[in-house]
Amino acid sequence: MLNESVIKIVKSTAPILAERGEEITKCFYKRLFEDYPQLLNVFNHTNQKTGEQPRSLATAVYAAAVNIDKLENITAAVVQIAHKHRSVGVQKEHYPIVGEYLLKAIKEVLGDVATDEVLQAWEQAYGVIAKAFIDVENTMYEEAEKGEGWKGFAPFKVVRKEKESELVTSFYLKKEDGKALPAFSPGQYISIEAHIPNEEYTHVRQYSVSSTPNKQYLRISVKKEGKVSCYLHEDVQVGDLLQISVPAGEFVLQEHHGEPLVFLGGGVGVTPLMSMLETLVDQKYSGNMTFVQSSCNRNLHPFYDYVQELMDKHSFKSYNFYSKQTEACGENYFNGRIGEEWINDNLIQPNAHYYVCGPKGFMEQVVGALYKKGVPADCIHYEFFGPKLMLDVEQEQAVL
Repeated sequence: MLNESVIKIVKSTAPILAERGEEITKCFYKRLFEDYPQLLNVFNHTNQKTGEQPRSLATAVYAAAVNIDKLENITAAVVQIAHKHRSVGVQKEHYPIVGEYLLKAIKEVLGDVATDEVLQAWEQAYGVIAKAFIDVENTMYEEAEKGEGWKGFAPFKVVRKEKESELVTSFYLKKEDGKALPAFSPGQYISIEAHIPNEEYTHVRQYSVSSTPNKQYLRISVKKEGKVSCYLHEDVQVGDLLQISVPAGEFVLQEHHGEPLVFLGGGVGVTPLMSMLETLVDQKYSGNMTFVQSSCNRNLHPFYDYVQELMDKHSFKSYNFYSKQTEACGENYFNGRIGEEWINDNLIQPNAHYYVCGPKGFMEQVVGALYKKGVPADCIHYEFFGPKLMLDVEQEQAVL
């Protein structure tokens, strides 16, 4: 437990963290990788270069400072980050190193403002925060190793590659040892530890499982963009092995009992929704379902044929939006982006649950529209492809 003096000091630093947090975290990562370059085997190199990871960490540190006396307020964020940590192999021995370099970065960036008293308070606070993560992650590691699970990464053989659109290819993966797969929830993701030729460090990336849990294979559907996805598309062939983690993530299909379900996917963000849709179809779900996809155009529309096949065989509605296509495509096809008015007129239903996944702009538009219409927060389930979706504070206040 932290005493009142420490809590007061940490909370008093929140305004400066809001102002200079990203500067601190950029300094943190720079110094950390200079002295511990092996950690580049764990961290996402692309998110470092684009600044996404420092931004995400800065947001997390600020949230911890504001809620240091009531960390239960950020439990959901802790669980989300802990899933990612477990998936990429973060260990408890990493936390003291992170704490040391975070304090050094605070001192380097803030200078005299970071007095000994401030640094000592943050050292104590970091210990409490780190313990919260370690405890959650230890439980997750134990759960991952149960049943048919494993620790860290295990070899999977690529048994099939299938093109889903001009840019998206599905990879069907089976365990090399032929054993059954661990149980997982529709919507979860796996991490791939990619050993790319001529690269000094490994690259770890997360990809949603796009197939239903079936104990036979995992299917991931990868958009060709970035170093790792290009490696998968161009270099990885049927018969090759990939190092895979046990599925993780809290964006999963909940238990429903006949209420309406609406799925909205933007681009390759549709992949976890495909796992959910397949599962519900297999279960012969009794409630009405609506499946909405947004793509640039017909050629970049993943799972088009498969969704039409499912729709023809089962009772659910399907709508498609093409943001960069002008010619007409047919009934239930729309040119342009999903708009708030269309959502209000076509998707809002009493007691419905909404599952949303896609890029930031898509998420802000769709999730914002649902909140504005008064859909309860516990009926909106969403995931953003990236370190963390953070709607602007002003927007959150406007829609909540």
